[in-house]
Amino acid sequence: MSDQTENQDPVEPETDAAEGAVEVEAPIQFDAPDYEAEIADLKDQLLRAKAEVENTRRIAAREKQDASKYALTNFARDILRVADNLGFAMMSVTDEARKADQNLDNLFVGIDMTMKELLSVFGSHNIKPVAAEGTAFDHNIHEAVQQVENTELPANTVIKALRGGYTLHDRLLRPAQVIVSTGGVKEEKEQPEEAAPADANQPYVGDEEVPGQNIDQET
Repeated sequence: MSDQTENQDPVEPETDAAEGAVEVEAPIQFDAPDYEAEIADLKDQLLRAKAEVENTRRIAAREKQDASKYALTNFARDILRVADNLGFAMMSVTDEARKADQNLDNLFVGIDMTMKELLSVFGSHNIKPVAAEGTAFDHNIHEAVQQVENTELPANTVIKALRGGYTLHDRLLRPAQVIVSTGGVKEEKEQPEEAAPADANQPYVGDEEVPGQNIDQET
């Protein structure tokens, strides 16, 4: 009995097919993100950032250039007073006084040479005088302190500069104080010739022939 029992194959327990079956779940649906819209938005942000950086770089470069270009502004305005005093000194000396006093004439020549040398130094630093006498008044570079009636000059013409104006590069350091003319040149307007009045008793004869006026001649 024992031998037969040992030689028999073990009987596996029956399993329920329903219990061993694996249930297959349906695939989970995911909402795919809109990658194209996100990429386009990122590109737009990148371009905006690059443009902002470029604008900042250009502004910084321009400010640096202006700081170097106009660094002499305050000093130039102060040194202009020296030129003013030299000019006033020269204006106070008349030709008659120079002829009467040789020492005064020599002093005038020295002041004139100093003035020319100062203007030369101004020019080397792009400090240039503003055109004034004989030019048309320009409120951008001129400051009118007096108006004088002068019919020999066109209206708003600078007659004289009391204090010179100067520019630094393309900026105005100070305007020129000037005297401006008023009135202007009087122009005589030619009167048009009046046509002679037509005689009421004389018939009007036009350039074109009136139809029928030669009927008597043809008949």
